[in-house]
Amino acid sequence: MEVKIGVQHSPRELVVDTDDTPEAVEKLVAEAVAGEGVVTLTDTKGRKVIVPAAKIAYVEIGGGVVGTVGFRS
Repeated sequence: MEVKIGVQHSPRELVVDTDDTPEAVEKLVAEAVAGEGVVTLTDTKGRKVIVPAAKIAYVEIGGGVVGTVGFRS
């Protein structure tokens, strides 16, 4: 599943492909924003992305990489 995170004062968004469910990601983001913590997501390759909740502009949950064409690394 693909998660896009918009970060304040940044022209680019973070895109993370994760194996987590949409509900789990939504809960993680909601808890981090409520507690002014950090959002930590692990991608499909085992890398972690950590974003301070106070700097999140938006989170788009859904979509995915199914049906993409081209080379992926």
